[in-house]
Amino acid sequence: MKPNVASRLGTDTPLPRDLITGIKKGEIKIPKFQRQFIWNEEQALNLLDSIASNYPVGSLLFWKTVNKLAAERNIGDFQLPETDDLTPTDYVLDGQQRLTVIYSCLGAPESDPGFQAAYDLENETFIRKPDRHQSHIFPLRILFDTTKLLNFRAGLVSHPMGEQLQQRLDQLIDIFTNYRIPVVILKDLTVEEVCPIFERINSSGTRLSTYDLMVAATWSKEFDLNDEADIIADSLRPKSFGDIEGDTVLKCLAAVHFRGIKRDQVLSLRNLKRNTMDELVVTAKEALLKTVDLLTTEFKVYSWDFLPYEAFAIILTYIFAKRKGLNQQNIERTRQWFWQSAFSERYRGASEHFVSKDLEAIDEFIINGGLPDASFGSIISVETLPKVVFRSNNSRSRAFILMLALNAPRNLTNGALIDTADALSIFNKKEFHHIYPKAFLFREDSIENVNSLVNICMLAASENKRISDQSPFEYLPKLIYEHGQQASNIFKSNLLPSPEEVDYSKLTFEEFLQKRAYILHERINKLCTGDAST
Repeated sequence: MKPNVASRLGTDTPLPRDLITGIKKGEIKIPKFQRQFIWNEEQALNLLDSIASNYPVGSLLFWKTVNKLAAERNIGDFQLPETDDLTPTDYVLDGQQRLTVIYSCLGAPESDPGFQAAYDLENETFIRKPDRHQSHIFPLRILFDTTKLLNFRAGLVSHPMGEQLQQRLDQLIDIFTNYRIPVVILKDLTVEEVCPIFERINSSGTRLSTYDLMVAATWSKEFDLNDEADIIADSLRPKSFGDIEGDTVLKCLAAVHFRGIKRDQVLSLRNLKRNTMDELVVTAKEALLKTVDLLTTEFKVYSWDFLPYEAFAIILTYIFAKRKGLNQQNIERTRQWFWQSAFSERYRGASEHFVSKDLEAIDEFIINGGLPDASFGSIISVETLPKVVFRSNNSRSRAFILMLALNAPRNLTNGALIDTADALSIFNKKEFHHIYPKAFLFREDSIENVNSLVNICMLAASENKRISDQSPFEYLPKLIYEHGQQASNIFKSNLLPSPEEVDYSKLTFEEFLQKRAYILHERINKLCTGDAST
């Protein structure tokens, strides 16, 4: 860690009462991140039990700053007081769920809404919703209210186990009164300094991102980045792209404004004036709408699930922000870049700096019509194709699926045109078929390259069952016979070797992979030159 940052890290071990006091004074607040309070009853009661058992419950992470975060929300269901602009505030970067349980169960007024818990002194367990009619059920919200606490303790005298229950109550009070919760405090760090620390937090299982921090730290109370991102997502929803990630929206905004998506550029968005940001959101929204239209019509991408890389959405948004419409040359060059990048896995593990550099190359190649400094990736070799495993999260597999969809495939079984928009709306492995079925290959002891993408075609789920695990030496010749003169066209639509050129009743798996790999490789090369014709 950089020395100037390390010197401004502090630690503390406050008591639960101290944290509750800070919350009530408005000195501890939770920024408006995407996550709401999501703990269930069992998790909340387990936390209380851990404290009562003197187990460690993990540290909290606070960011102490006099800079007010514009979009902040209360603790759970509780309305908290406003503070003046000079009072330093501890913003909770990690530990929201634990802190909410502590405040809700131990610090909130009895009449307030939100999660309440009690301690069953007879069974020595924490329970939900105190029962005021049972003298041995201790409502935790009165733990720090001396008068109510003493009255409750005195009431235990009438209980048959009164003295024993009083001892148990005293032990519980002692533990919760003296329990220490470790807190790490980031003191007066800038957003740029907090961000890399913030991005590594993952104690709750949900990774917090730059977008989360930007939601909290941008602009004014009148401008909520979440709201603006929702507007963009809502505009894309009718096209089935409404589940766009907040981080992607941020990168699109930075790409359009700065021609780069490096961290400092993304964070610099918060320095833009309100009217500039408003205009940028409108521009990005319009560009994203055109982006998804192009993805759908030109590349058969019907949801984010089938986009090989996030970088494609960012770069296309940049292109449409620069050019309201694309001419034929723009389209051809966009195809070249898209397919070359997809099949070469150009953006696999690519850094933000790498994508930013590509934005400069895109400017020259697509927008200005010049030549890029280099190609957008080397095309996969015909020898390598059979070795590529078909996986839904693999960029080459996604590109392969899109290439099949672009070829207007027909079901091998009945020759009907496959509804690619429906098939590619969400990844469903039942829509894809092993041409040489896995079970058949295992029976033949042909294990190598069983799941090769070269062995995959699109097939409606309803038709997949018809083939099942039949021998390809039997079912393929049978289908060819049934289709008659249409067989060649049906096989061609699936980028399969023509039945007029090969004998499927004798074509071994290895021979099939080799022949189809050449057909696929030829098609890939054609797409990478910008030619989408079938």
